[in-house]
Amino acid sequence: MIDGKWKNLLLATAMFNLGFVIWFSFAPFTGEIATEFGLSVAQLGLVSSAAVIAVPLGRILIGPLTDKYGAPVTASATLVIVGLFSIISASATTYEVFTVSRIIASLSGITFVIGIQHVAQWFEEENLGLAEGVFAGIGNAGAGLGAYFTLPRIFGEGYVGPLFASNWRAAFFYTGVLAIILGVIYFVFGDAAKTEQRRQATKNGVSPHQWLYIATRHGAVVLSAAYVMTFGLEVAMNGWLGTYYREGFGQGDIVIAATFAATFSIAAGLLRPIGGYISDVVARRELDILPWFEGRYREQWTFVTMVFVVLTMFGMTAAGLTGNIYLAVVAGFLVGVGCAFSEGAIFAQVPAMFPNNSGSVAGIVGGLGSGGGVIYPLLFAAPFLPNLHLGYAVVGLTMIPILALTAWVFQPHVAERATEDGWLVDDNPAASISRAPSDD
Repeated sequence: MIDGKWKNLLLATAMFNLGFVIWFSFAPFTGEIATEFGLSVAQLGLVSSAAVIAVPLGRILIGPLTDKYGAPVTASATLVIVGLFSIISASATTYEVFTVSRIIASLSGITFVIGIQHVAQWFEEENLGLAEGVFAGIGNAGAGLGAYFTLPRIFGEGYVGPLFASNWRAAFFYTGVLAIILGVIYFVFGDAAKTEQRRQATKNGVSPHQWLYIATRHGAVVLSAAYVMTFGLEVAMNGWLGTYYREGFGQGDIVIAATFAATFSIAAGLLRPIGGYISDVVARRELDILPWFEGRYREQWTFVTMVFVVLTMFGMTAAGLTGNIYLAVVAGFLVGVGCAFSEGAIFAQVPAMFPNNSGSVAGIVGGLGSGGGVIYPLLFAAPFLPNLHLGYAVVGLTMIPILALTAWVFQPHVAERATEDGWLVDDNPAASISRAPSDD
């Protein structure tokens, strides 16, 4: 029989992978969808943008709900709802029904937060980085390997099936069915936490006031900002690099441009467990790799990875200005490595810093972090820039204030109180709960 923690890690990873397949399944079929509905580019863009905007808000909301009700409940409910609306979108006959159903189906992107919380409830602090990295790394592959690679090959041009003649309708229908099936399996076989004590400690820490208190702690704020410049950058680069290699270097072959762009996605997704694992190693061995943050081991590794991301952004500009597309591809790969390592490090810290509120904090960090995916593309293609290569350096400059904030919070005397000190809200509503047993 599979050990409980591995069973629940497997369930969480399967959920997240399928969730990302459904979230990004719209992109490979935009041509066929536009033709069938007679849509303009602007109308397609509306569906795509609404789906991206809905997920950050959903992540923020699902975090405390997962802490309160447990991952099996929220995972099952999310997968069933997402599956139903994916099926509805497969049968839509109007643009309006299609748009609304795809926006709701896109909430499959919130499965990231549910999984982060669930894994944190099963793995001990010394192994959290690796476990969360495996979950997130394999789950992220659902976007590239699932939505962009597998679906177009199963449901390619000329697809004719028993239920649908349209390839995109079949893809949406069958992924929706899979989501419902997995939702039932998750509810039946998933376990909310390793121990009842851990489950109750997490459940007791949920209230609107408590959520606001957590969201304004120094640790939550700085990790959210760090995730903006890493995961937000990953989302932005995934959507931009194909265009950049095509337009910035005159690469007319779309397949080659997409292949070059895929090197970034592979690095950013599959290398993430390494970032979490190294965070575990430096914490277990108490390795001081940066003298400025002595004794704050996970913080040191996180800061190193963030600095590397910034440096690689300037490297992207330098490589692009040489006019050599192969150098630019290598530079893009290194950006992906930096994003992977940093994201793994950040989500090793989230449950380690907030063990009883991992869902709420994961929702805050994951939701706000996605915002970079909306902001950075505007800078990459800013009309005031003389060429497309300089956008990366501009984005790198915007990351320096985040590095400065991180350096301040990661100072030992600040970091040791990063879950207690913060802004705006001073009183901790959980304090009375934690004191209650001693009052009896």
